[in-house]
Amino acid sequence: MSTAIVWFRRDLRLADHPALSAACEAFERIIPVYIHAPHEDDPWPAGAASRWWLHHSLSRLDAQLRGHGNALHLAQGDSLPVLRDLIERTGATAVFWNRCYEPAAIARDSAVKAALREQGIEAHSFGGLLWYEPWQIETKQGEPYRVFTPFWKNLRQRLDTQRPLPIASSLRGVDIDGGLPIDALGLLPGIPWDAGLQNAWQPGEAGAQELVDIFLDDAISDYAKARDLPARHGTSRLSPHLHFGEISPRQIHYRLTERVAATDARRRPDIEPYLRELGWREFAHHLLYHFPGTPTENFNDRFNRFAWADDDVALERWQRGRTGIPLVDAGMRELWHTGWMHNRVRMIVASFLTKNLRQHWRHGTRWFWDTLVDADLANNTMGWQWVAGSGADAAPYFRVFNPVTQAQKFDPEGHYLRRWLPELSSAPLPLLHEPWKDAGLLKRSGYPAPMVDLGGTRQSALDAYQRMRNA
Repeated sequence: MSTAIVWFRRDLRLADHPALSAACEAFERIIPVYIHAPHEDDPWPAGAASRWWLHHSLSRLDAQLRGHGNALHLAQGDSLPVLRDLIERTGATAVFWNRCYEPAAIARDSAVKAALREQGIEAHSFGGLLWYEPWQIETKQGEPYRVFTPFWKNLRQRLDTQRPLPIASSLRGVDIDGGLPIDALGLLPGIPWDAGLQNAWQPGEAGAQELVDIFLDDAISDYAKARDLPARHGTSRLSPHLHFGEISPRQIHYRLTERVAATDARRRPDIEPYLRELGWREFAHHLLYHFPGTPTENFNDRFNRFAWADDDVALERWQRGRTGIPLVDAGMRELWHTGWMHNRVRMIVASFLTKNLRQHWRHGTRWFWDTLVDADLANNTMGWQWVAGSGADAAPYFRVFNPVTQAQKFDPEGHYLRRWLPELSSAPLPLLHEPWKDAGLLKRSGYPAPMVDLGGTRQSALDAYQRMRNA
């Protein structure tokens, strides 16, 4: 019987899976395989929170496959030798996969495809992570976009409501020995710090679909306003599911348009603000593809002259949520406890680190990379460079978020702050936003005084930016 390997990577789902569908259509049997090769992702192997998610996502994918009479074959090592070994032992004549767009993955996949084809093995790659491939969206001059709004206008007019691919009707497999148990991959943390992650998330394709249901029922109608309120579940929280490919942007778009079509015109939700956010995700991946050096290099090379500070103590206080600035500390503690942070709060903590503390944005990307369950090289890079002012279509250098006024505007009742800063939970509302105004409160609660003066450090940052511009 004809046999093909389906190489799973960041597409841990069965529905709307182009590589899986193509393999099942052309071959009688398939071998689903996941190869754990963190060294091939150097210098960006998955961080601790991402590895936790990956462990559970792989377990759920294996359970799904077993429900269809197959199983996920787990292996560890260099990808090409592992694939060749499977080909030799099973007689497979083709390998199918969905593309990734990180620089290391592109280099690896190109080498694997060339080597397999030279061996006489079919090798087919597909686009399943994005709406469109990075080389398909370009300016009239044939260049990649550097500004989001025209990029989004181009992309938005191309989106269609085509029904996503269903799960293949037959996922017939092959009995094969030598697969590793999931625990052998060593993905789970060695210390039990992940209880908050377990309470907050349900990795896997079913968990992604459940979150879409909740979002459509509870949040989409008020998304444009509620997405900025960190105390509310006003966002979809689908970012980790999208990162691991447990759901595709095409599936989300289809579900949204289905809901609009089924809703009375007077109560029809406006899905455009949320689609635009998915567009930012797409933009980030296109930028990474066209500008692969940006995870470590300034997109705007003028920032090579910026006078960053170097303060390990300040960086650690930021990481631990002990800056003395309530909204910053609440966000950093939410991150440590749940592996996630509300998007508006991400911008605020990033602004505080890069502007008030003037620490290099690379320190922020590395910390987020290790602690976020949705740590994504494209989005993480674009987000940090956007806030720092060094990225594509970045925030103006003179924009410095004020975490006090931001908290007063977007957490006016203090629910978010009280949740993540229990030592301040009994503080009256005005002092909750500015606890340093009562020395007795700081002493009783043990909450630290502000490590910097917000106004003074803002001006110092502006002065440093101006010197950079004048250089």
